Amino acid sequence: MARRVVDLDRLSATGVREGVLEGRSVTVLGLARSGVALARFFADAGARVTVYDGRPASELTEAIDSLGDRAVALRLGPEIDPATTWAQADLLATSPSINPDFPTAEPRLRVALRAVVDAHRADPLGAPALVSEPDLVLRLCPCPTIGVTGTKGKTTTSSLTAALLASDPAHPVILGGNIGVPLVERLPELTPGHRVVIELSELQLPTLSRGTTVGLYTNVTSDHLDRHGSLEAYRRVKRRLAELVDPHGALVLNADDPVVAGYAQLRTAPVVTYRRGLPESVGIGLEDGWMVTRGVQRLAVAGGGAAGVGSSGRIMPVDELAIPGDHNVSNAMAAVATALLFGLAPDAIRSAARAFTGVEHRLEQVAVVDGVRFINDSQATQPDAVMAALRSFPRPLILIAGGRDKGIDMSGLGPVAAERADAAVLIGESGPTLAAMFRASGLARVEMAGTLAEAVTRADEIARELQARAGASNPGRFATVLMSPAAASFDMFVDYAARGRAFREAVSALTERKRGAEAHG
Repeated sequence: MARRVVDLDRLSATGVREGVLEGRSVTVLGLARSGVALARFFADAGARVTVYDGRPASELTEAIDSLGDRAVALRLGPEIDPATTWAQADLLATSPSINPDFPTAEPRLRVALRAVVDAHRADPLGAPALVSEPDLVLRLCPCPTIGVTGTKGKTTTSSLTAALLASDPAHPVILGGNIGVPLVERLPELTPGHRVVIELSELQLPTLSRGTTVGLYTNVTSDHLDRHGSLEAYRRVKRRLAELVDPHGALVLNADDPVVAGYAQLRTAPVVTYRRGLPESVGIGLEDGWMVTRGVQRLAVAGGGAAGVGSSGRIMPVDELAIPGDHNVSNAMAAVATALLFGLAPDAIRSAARAFTGVEHRLEQVAVVDGVRFINDSQATQPDAVMAALRSFPRPLILIAGGRDKGIDMSGLGPVAAERADAAVLIGESGPTLAAMFRASGLARVEMAGTLAEAVTRADEIARELQARAGASNPGRFATVLMSPAAASFDMFVDYAARGRAFREAVSALTERKRGAEAHG
């Protein structure tokens, strides 16, 4: 059968509904979350779908079952040559991690994909087009989109932005991308009246050919240098969203972050800034303990004109936020700025922001056990995030950290840990390195634990010892056990979420032991 290469620039949601993909040959690379979603989407659109994954079928049982009774051809296992799976394909669709330029894809697949990209560039009809799941979503999405990116704070900011926008019942909100379900699953239900909030990681950004209506940045520091090779390369990837943003939309930029603030010079779209000081001429800031705004204009899609504000530009008192830490004040201002762009009233914003209690694995309060507060910050895999977490809680404070080193400069973490924490209990491959750094910075109490469960038990013992020592001088004050690893999870867990769940389970087991001891006391 002759190849009929899909022209992505002419593909539309209406066309998909009308059957333009009927009978077209589509190869989906990878059977992880995004790959499953893509396979279902294309099969439901009438395409002839083939899925390639280098893992054997025995490791993919759950993913295969999730395809249901769809007619999907499976080419699975290390013996399959990936290039044979798209020999006659009209389109190649991938998850963001499968990229000819990134080491997250297996070497032979990267080489084969590079050949496809080069061949398609030389002759658009001679090789299949290549599209990632997030790029396909942005090509087909019929409604305004808010892209959220940054080194840290993306998930909290994305989730809060979605929560604020959802306070307007006239415009349903979908949250996805790097968080939640792949958005290609939601495309069939979207209408022009929806709002879509997309968390975008450094894996997804390089695969995009389209921008979002609003591009929101939290910060750009240093991370994932193992993938990008240098800080400049990483920053170049992060800049992609600002370069592609809709010129009729807006950029929401953190004026306290010099890299992000510099994106205003791109002049790709109108800019709204936020900072922990007085607001700039068009932006959000702080004054007398309140979030205040100045000069923000609603987007054209929200009717245009000046955004609604309270007296003297006030939106809400900062101390009404339920999420802890100065960094979360910044995240909240970014979300508020976006809500103003979409025409939400200050009272609605204030009510929704006050009700937002945070996101799983990001400064998540797991439990309070006899005056000891346990905080799950498993997503904090780089030093800036851990430093922000340490600054979010008063002493007594015991830090649990460690895991697989990500090759990031950690030198700034030691002094902050010594200043803010009373003790550290360390685990994993990077534990000894962190221990040496913390001790050199002046943190006197540093211990090692073989497992996360042991670390939780030991941190609890230290917390109670510190409480007893403080005695009457600190009546009613919590001690805090903060699990904020400053490292990847892969030495001990499959991902940061599994590490966070293990922390919760360890705290739960500790609670049950204490209850049992009391019952027999």
